[in-house]
Amino acid sequence: MKITQKLMHDRERLYRQRFSRRTAPGALPGALVTDPNAPKPELHVFAYGQDRYEEHRPVSPEQLMGFLGRWPVVWLNVDGLGDAAVLQRIGEVFGLHPLALEDVVNVHQRAKVEQYPNHLFIVSRMLEEQDPTRTEQLSLFLGSDFVLTFQERAGDCFEPVRHRIRQNQGLVRWAGADYLAYALMDAVVDRYFPVLERCGEELDELEEHVSVSADGAVMERVYALKKSLLVMRRAVWPQRDALNSLMRDVNPLITDETRVYLRDCYDHTIQIIDMLENEREMASSLVEIYMSSVSNRTNEIMKVLAVIATIFMPLSFIAGLYGMNFNPEASPLNMPELNWYWGYPAALLGMGCIALGQLVFFWRRGWLGRGRRR
Repeated sequence: MKITQKLMHDRERLYRQRFSRRTAPGALPGALVTDPNAPKPELHVFAYGQDRYEEHRPVSPEQLMGFLGRWPVVWLNVDGLGDAAVLQRIGEVFGLHPLALEDVVNVHQRAKVEQYPNHLFIVSRMLEEQDPTRTEQLSLFLGSDFVLTFQERAGDCFEPVRHRIRQNQGLVRWAGADYLAYALMDAVVDRYFPVLERCGEELDELEEHVSVSADGAVMERVYALKKSLLVMRRAVWPQRDALNSLMRDVNPLITDETRVYLRDCYDHTIQIIDMLENEREMASSLVEIYMSSVSNRTNEIMKVLAVIATIFMPLSFIAGLYGMNFNPEASPLNMPELNWYWGYPAALLGMGCIALGQLVFFWRRGWLGRGRRR
């Protein structure tokens, strides 16, 4: 009961954290209301072409105009959403729609794709590898020659993409901004695989423990895994629809060559969903096995106690009968056994024979161990 209550409390806490809005009802559309406790924005720019690249960090919003139009692709990554003025200035430089900027600071968004006149707005849920119960909103803007990524805080899974840009590996510096957007989304999706593999290994280990003994500590781990799988499921299912929209809908910002890679990313999402469903079923089956083990263990205990009580019932009767202490001198019918020389050993021997006879009878009926059943 305590474990179930703890799980429900954690779910309510996650729900409140994820769906807490700071914009007042009826506020002006496109109003930017940031979290005062959020980190201040830190700007990191990659500007590259086929033959060279530049990397600048930190960068002020006023310096961004110097990169646009001079490079085939400009990637601006923003860590932190705690300054509405900086975000507003970035939106003015790149011509971002106010409604999209409002969704950037409201970090409860599910994965989605929205089309605007000069850019695409894509939202993904980026998993925290060290804590699978938490996800971070990644807001991505795709234009003809730029990609903007907004993160809630520093730390991401984009280091392999940055390494490919620096070392000119793969197609990232030979393709356009749409390929960079694909590479970033693919990195977000691929982060789920190692986390799911660890969850699967832990479930296999817990299955062995549950089959051996019913331990409450094992169930706490199972419920923690179920909570992690639930968080990942809520994040991945909308991601599948968003990638399908990018892959199917015709948009001049995404070339046919990039759609082929988006299809591969979509396949990875389907694999993650299959793994999630399998591991969720395994976790649910572990709970059922645990409940069955507890029930079987209780039944075994009750059976042993019933056998002990049944054995002592006739013994208690004999002991109670001879404990009434009737005086045999008053009447020859008043328990003449009290004056027997061997009365006490005879009573003990009789009770022992009765108990032994009951044990043999229970064993032959198959109620104890692997006795014969008639």
